[in-house]
Amino acid sequence: MSHMPVAPPPPSSNWSVPRGPQAVLRSPVGLSKAVKMLLRLVVVADLYALWQGWQLYGLAGRIIGDFGSVTAQEIDRADTLYAASGKIQAVAMLATAVVFIVWFHRTRVNADVFAPEHHAKGRGWAIWGWIVPVVNLWFPRRIALDTWNASAGANSPSRALVNWWWTLWIVDLIFGRLASTRYARAETPDEIRGALAGLMASDVFDIVAAVLAILFVRRLTHMQNEKALRGPTL
Repeated sequence: MSHMPVAPPPPSSNWSVPRGPQAVLRSPVGLSKAVKMLLRLVVVADLYALWQGWQLYGLAGRIIGDFGSVTAQEIDRADTLYAASGKIQAVAMLATAVVFIVWFHRTRVNADVFAPEHHAKGRGWAIWGWIVPVVNLWFPRRIALDTWNASAGANSPSRALVNWWWTLWIVDLIFGRLASTRYARAETPDEIRGALAGLMASDVFDIVAAVLAILFVRRLTHMQNEKALRGPTL
């Protein structure tokens, strides 16, 4: 029985080609643009938090050096602005996380169409892997690497980008939680300054991780788009 070759998708970034009852090839291009925009907002929010953290850090230093040089209004204002920057960060991160996971799941499904043999985890883990405690420390990286390999062409690019992005993300996650706990328990100006230094370092880690995430999203989306436009390999 002869088989007719399947025509490749049209040359458009909005390709959508059904490949069986369970796997559907869908373009991640639109979602990737939204993810990259939100990640840039995360960077802006982190920079604002860094600035406000630095202001509060300097104020705590003034209190240590000369308590009388700082007014109650200055302390209240600095504390209010820093708390507000944390809320802005949380909103930006939550919005980004939702859209990123939707994009991540779509690329995982696409990768199942490209090369189902590459995957150690089921598609559902592209969502649940971020939510379930403990396994969220390594499942998303494993899925990202499998999706990367399945989406790559003949010359697979280095996976260093994925590894660096995930390493910075985990460092930020752990470091940020420890610093937040320390800040919540801080009482003296010295303790507050130490906790603020940790929080600002966490913001720096988050900025670098966000930049690497933008590069990861851009590269993986490009690989999948190119692979889809080339059509099936017979």
